[in-house]
Amino acid sequence: MNILPRKSRRALAGLTVAALAVAACGGSGDSIVDSGGTEPSTTPGDSTAAPSTSAAPLDSLPPCDPSALGNADGTVELTFWHGMNGELEKSLVALTDEYNASQSLVKVSLENQGGYEQTLDKYLASGSGSLPDIVQAPEYAVQVMNDTESNVPVGACIEAEQYDTSDFQPKALRQYFTEGVQWAMPFNVSDPVLYYNKKVFVAAGLDPETPPASLEELRTMSQTIVDSGAAAFGLALDTGADSGGGWFLEQWFAKLGELYSDNDNGRLAPSSKVLFDGPTGVELLSAIKSLVDDGLAYNVGDNASGQDALLKLADPEKPAAMTIATSAALGTVLSVVAGGTIPGVTVDDIGVGPMPGPNGAPGAIVGGASLWIVDNGDPVKTAATWDYIKFLVSAQTQSNWASATGYVPVRSTALDVEPVKTTYATDPRFRVAYDQLSAAADSPAAVGAILGPQREIRNITAQAIATILQGGDVAATLASAAQSANALLDDYNASNG
Repeated sequence: MNILPRKSRRALAGLTVAALAVAACGGSGDSIVDSGGTEPSTTPGDSTAAPSTSAAPLDSLPPCDPSALGNADGTVELTFWHGMNGELEKSLVALTDEYNASQSLVKVSLENQGGYEQTLDKYLASGSGSLPDIVQAPEYAVQVMNDTESNVPVGACIEAEQYDTSDFQPKALRQYFTEGVQWAMPFNVSDPVLYYNKKVFVAAGLDPETPPASLEELRTMSQTIVDSGAAAFGLALDTGADSGGGWFLEQWFAKLGELYSDNDNGRLAPSSKVLFDGPTGVELLSAIKSLVDDGLAYNVGDNASGQDALLKLADPEKPAAMTIATSAALGTVLSVVAGGTIPGVTVDDIGVGPMPGPNGAPGAIVGGASLWIVDNGDPVKTAATWDYIKFLVSAQTQSNWASATGYVPVRSTALDVEPVKTTYATDPRFRVAYDQLSAAADSPAAVGAILGPQREIRNITAQAIATILQGGDVAATLASAAQSANALLDDYNASNG
């Protein structure tokens, strides 16, 4: 592909970092994994992308010319690989049908790959001649997608069109910004929230409108619930890599303003070691372990169904009163409860609050996925893909999407557009995740880490947390997990320059 090799790009970024430091002081068939921006003038919230401590010139990367769509000879056919399922897929299909019907220049065909992991795996294993035109990639894939060198950065389109991002959630943009480049466009943004049974709170003598904000309050309220007999457990936990075993650990570090990895969470330069085995990690996991040890929380395991912790709230014999899960599940949760899954519990009995954090620290880091433009060497297709992306992140589309799913709108102006304007006003549960993301501090620690083998490292922490919740020594288990994670980082960085 007609872009810099990985090592050249990294070397260029490294030279830029050094220069900034001085100033501050004074097409093959092979797998794309094996194949071979300018610093924005303003910050997110302005008409370009998010800020960074380093920069890579956009003119060294594949270009974007939005005006090239005017040169199309007939309808431009685009293929979009995604990982949405169930009600989420239905909503994406509806949006895409709306886009296709709104104009005749572009037609997008959706291809469901089965889930985030399956989509990413297929993309990484595909040759450059068999890639889609646009791909949905999860938040943990920023570095590995960047290192494929197979994409046109959306920052190139933003700059070429002077596309206004002043109303975008800055944290959402920053998740996909590194090496001075806005690589992808956030689309389906989520973060973890607390789901709880208001009826249990009332039975235990707790205020059903005041869920716990801190881990300390979570423990106190769980004790009250268990002692009252209102529920068998205060909290349902899980050790899934994309939830309680990996993603939530990163969230808690971000809430505390603690770096999860070196090099400013991999945003100054690629991460070379993790930091979760330090005093912060030991104290945090010791507190979580004590909830299970003392019978206040129930560990459902690796969350194989993706819903095991939520289903524990509906356990007819030994239910839990609370759990932590993605905000993207809200629409589905309310739909399922409306179907009578929990006898005697209605939709109005389901409470939603911010994810409890150490010392009640606010904020959250971005989850979900983003949209990546595939570099196929065709400026017309690149322009067409950019046009579709603009539709998906428009205020109206984001309003429709958020109201139907529980995802966080990526831009603030969507909140003034129906139907989410009314949804947020009449059902504040849908707004919790948006406000939580907005409350995140403006620092590398609060944005979250970028790690090359991030998915694999989450699997390592998931196994470690499972061991801890089953009685393992916290410090020793985390130290061993960090050693394994650092070995993965060493291998990854050696392979990718």
